[in-house]
Amino acid sequence: MHLADGEIPKAYREYTARKISWCIAGMLLLLLLLVVSISVGACRIPVDDVVRALVGFETLPQWQVIVWNIRLPQALTAVVAGAGLAVSGAAMQSILRNPLGSPFTLGISHAAAFGAAFSVIVLGTGTMHSTGADAVVLDNPYITTIVAFLFCMIATGIILLIANIRGASPEVMVLAGVAIGSLFTAGTMFLQYFADDVQLAAVVFWTFGDVGRADWSELGLLSVVTLAAILYFTCHRWNYNAIDAGDETAKGLGVRVERVRLFGMLVASLITAITIAFLGIIGFVGLVCPHMVRRVIGDDHRFLIPGSCIAGGVLLLASDTAARLMLAPHILPVAILTAFLGAPVFIWLLLRGYRR
Repeated sequence: MHLADGEIPKAYREYTARKISWCIAGMLLLLLLLVVSISVGACRIPVDDVVRALVGFETLPQWQVIVWNIRLPQALTAVVAGAGLAVSGAAMQSILRNPLGSPFTLGISHAAAFGAAFSVIVLGTGTMHSTGADAVVLDNPYITTIVAFLFCMIATGIILLIANIRGASPEVMVLAGVAIGSLFTAGTMFLQYFADDVQLAAVVFWTFGDVGRADWSELGLLSVVTLAAILYFTCHRWNYNAIDAGDETAKGLGVRVERVRLFGMLVASLITAITIAFLGIIGFVGLVCPHMVRRVIGDDHRFLIPGSCIAGGVLLLASDTAARLMLAPHILPVAILTAFLGAPVFIWLLLRGYRR
């Protein structure tokens, strides 16, 4: 059938407009959820008063304190951390050409957790407390992040080595992730064995990821690193599209596959390191969100990267809001909820892969 002039460009415009529309709808949902998250909790604040406080209008002083000092930094931390973990998962799945790739499933999160625990316990970069709300306070977040990042690099090097030797098939990567995760979990347990009672309780509690631990300064550092990483991945979106077609095809198009893969894993590991160092282990966000977005807008990284960021922010913010409400006035760590959500999805992905 012969296509008239302009028909294909029109179809392409409709194709991109549909994907952009989904991203815009996701942003609106995220903004709505942000206001709702700030509104609900042990002390409920009317939505209109939340909006007034956010835009700088006069409202009750106690609500100003709750909004700006407690709930807004926690909500924004959930958005930033969710976006960072989700875009890391999307990049890893493309770089390794593995649908099961994510910082958690590949053991990189466990490596970061071991590095942060080592920094806190051995190097003394954190102050221990016996209270749940501030079990570990980072005196030097920069050293903690650097140490966590170094151990992330070790895990990343092992992953890349295995991928070069045996290929990056889902089965090989899952087994490698289990082995790496077990290794660094054992290392964390070794540190815990020599800790005193307060240190042990604090570190165990800290490993439960919780976005409520970050203050404005830590949120600022996390936001800068995450934004820089998102910009990096966005700049390489065409390279990731080429790699999805195969290494040989990508090389034929002029993509330096090994370099793109190495630097992409380094950037993804940096986001993981700083997130784990500040918030603890938050699993499955990087695995679930890219697959959710792929089902809606496809594999094109021009839209998959921003879509994954939005989905990660929505998922982690919604999970944190639900975690605050489930056992109110007690607050459940958000990582528990994401694990309950992510584990069935992970099993479903494994079963779908084996059926193929």
